[in-house]
Amino acid sequence: MARTKRIGLKLLQYSLVVGTLAWIVTQTEWDRTIDLLARVDLLVLAVVLCATGLEFVCRFSMWNALLNGRRQTHIFTAARIELVIKYVNHLLPSRVAGQSLAPLAIYHYTDHDWSEAVSIAGLSTGLHTILYGAVAVAGLAIFANQLSGGILIVLGLSAGLYVVIGALVLAAGRRLNVISSLAITVGHGLPDVPIIGKRLASLSNRLPSFTANAAAVFQELSSNPWLLSIYLLSWTGTLMVFPGIRVWLLLTTLGKSFTPAVLLPVVLVTAYSVTLLPLTPGGIGVAEASATVVFVALGIPEAVAVPVVLLDRFLGVYLAALLGWIPMLEVDLAELSLDRDQSAGTPPSPDE
Repeated sequence: MARTKRIGLKLLQYSLVVGTLAWIVTQTEWDRTIDLLARVDLLVLAVVLCATGLEFVCRFSMWNALLNGRRQTHIFTAARIELVIKYVNHLLPSRVAGQSLAPLAIYHYTDHDWSEAVSIAGLSTGLHTILYGAVAVAGLAIFANQLSGGILIVLGLSAGLYVVIGALVLAAGRRLNVISSLAITVGHGLPDVPIIGKRLASLSNRLPSFTANAAAVFQELSSNPWLLSIYLLSWTGTLMVFPGIRVWLLLTTLGKSFTPAVLLPVVLVTAYSVTLLPLTPGGIGVAEASATVVFVALGIPEAVAVPVVLLDRFLGVYLAALLGWIPMLEVDLAELSLDRDQSAGTPPSPDE
């Protein structure tokens, strides 16, 4: 039975990986991307690729900072976790998909137990979303007079959701003890539930220990100023500095400029914030359309904005998603039902 279940999960995993890879490949506008690359000077292209490489290093460093908060983890391990998440983000029309699998990726690739994996993933989600939302809100405030009412509403909704979700996740992470109390209260009546009562009671009995461990880890990491500083610097490099350099170089190469250039990173975060809304897998198409509308509103011709946005999205998002199928194949979904260290706060096996 266990073997059949493992084989079924592996087949499902491979099917999802192949399907998502096909979706990404078919949705990427290769002709426009290649055409823009052909028009870029080799030196500029080299700098663009260098900026993209540094962006990836910063991207991996965000996870590395959080993982190192508990025990030293190699940055290559952090890279695998990040690439898996970027890949899974293109399975469903929301970034929540990738974040929901983050604990499994952490558990698979590291020695962290389940409570640590859940806490680290939750802290990453909370920090990322609240930072993204704050920058997006600032961008909307700065450029409100230049954007149409429709785009302001859409981007405002998405930016607001970022802030709210980030704040809720961070608050919940520090109040997991409430779940423990609730589990104890509810657990008394679970054995009387027909058929699945004993299993639910077993899960409920383990929740207090699990949530206590997870809360302690979350509070420890979220109170570490050095860790948070490294995460903030890495986040800024990933989402603002290096994408801003890349887009500025591409715009300049095509004979257009954005002024003041220092605000270009804010524009990018604001324009892409619509990806939080569950519209298309990975925000494919929607993010490009949103960013193009924003750039045109800010004075960049559509003929220039479209290829620049496409190339920026390919290098900054789709490239990571394409690379992510490799580590994704290594992740064993059957680990969701296995215990590595029950005493350290791992979830119960559903087969017990």
